[in-house]
Amino acid sequence: MPVKILMPALSPTMTEGTLAKWLKKEGDEVASGDVIAEIETDKATMEVEAVEEGTLGKILVAEGTENVAVNSVVALLLEEGEDASALDGAIEAAPAPRPTVESKPAEPDAPTTPSSTPAPAATPAPAAPSGSRIIASPLAKRIAKDSGVDLSTVKGTGPKGRIIKRDVEAAASAPKAAPSAAAAAPAKAAAPSMAGMPEAEVIPNTNMRKVIARRLSESKQTVPHFYLTVDCELDGLLGLRKQLNDQADGAYKLSVNDFIIRASALALKKVPAANAMWTDDAIHMFKSQDISVAVAIDGGLITPVIRNAGAKGLAEISSSMKELAGKARDGKLQPEEFQGGTFSISNLGMFGIKDFAAIVNPPQGCILAVGAGEQRPVVKDGALAVATVMSVTLSVDHRVVDGAIGAEFLKAFKGLVENPLTMML
Repeated sequence: MPVKILMPALSPTMTEGTLAKWLKKEGDEVASGDVIAEIETDKATMEVEAVEEGTLGKILVAEGTENVAVNSVVALLLEEGEDASALDGAIEAAPAPRPTVESKPAEPDAPTTPSSTPAPAATPAPAAPSGSRIIASPLAKRIAKDSGVDLSTVKGTGPKGRIIKRDVEAAASAPKAAPSAAAAAPAKAAAPSMAGMPEAEVIPNTNMRKVIARRLSESKQTVPHFYLTVDCELDGLLGLRKQLNDQADGAYKLSVNDFIIRASALALKKVPAANAMWTDDAIHMFKSQDISVAVAIDGGLITPVIRNAGAKGLAEISSSMKELAGKARDGKLQPEEFQGGTFSISNLGMFGIKDFAAIVNPPQGCILAVGAGEQRPVVKDGALAVATVMSVTLSVDHRVVDGAIGAEFLKAFKGLVENPLTMML
């Protein structure tokens, strides 16, 4: 009996993915551990290894197919001694892959349940069968005639179901039912009018881009953001960085971002209330400082996680960050390498951005936006001087972190950055 190759679940939240590429073709020999396909999830493109050996007898899901459900059969593997005739029954038994999004009925943008429940008397009842008598009081009949209410759609609350005055008045005052969810609001997939627009390249949205759009929209709409900004002088940090790199003899090369990760983790150790997550039942204050660092990749961004960064030195943070960033750009991150961070950093300083405010990455409570270090005039001891200054902005979920806690975190962060030798303790 041919072995079924199933669409794997590459993360705990994955329900479907795109079969991006087959690395084996029908008729190829497959050994256990061979990479046979690439699967695109909402976070990355990952390689799938064979767990059995045999001959790839039939590919059931073509490469490039989107929305392939987890555990659906994507191919059949012939075991030793089996030939193509063994595929016939197996192909018939294999369930068809789920249809793509385009073939699914559009989901409504919001629940169709009305915000207020109409009175029971206004609930339309099934129309009375032809020839059956509608029991209603004379007054109810007159009010129904004057207000245009069809008595066959009104449910009576009087004795033995008799329709009385209040039933008709409730039906007359009830809001008219919307024709349908689709008519009430434009369909999700409806494209904007392109009249008058110049020619454009149309780039289909990847799973990653769709998830980024959904999550950031949810964050901005549901998380009460507030923002705190502080300026940090970098001259001492830049001097220490140069000194350490000169003495490294090629063993490592520290970046400013490595110091920022280290300073953030140590500041979270000093102010653990900022290392927290909101849930409806409780606030979770984490004991480990798992720092998610935003990395730009083709088609979006991803946040690999430096685990327990507060217990790592600068060299270890630098090495881990370089490895994770390289895997992120190659689409090779494993789920455990980008899921579960407790605090995020987004650094656009290398692009010359002076300052910006990032969007909180739920369920985390904070994200630190880091701008470029640049020479600015400052006042020291009453005299004008020049210093290298970096602006950072902390975006905060106000449900879990209050203003004083956010300010306390930034004070600790600024102290570490401006006195970088304290990071070595």
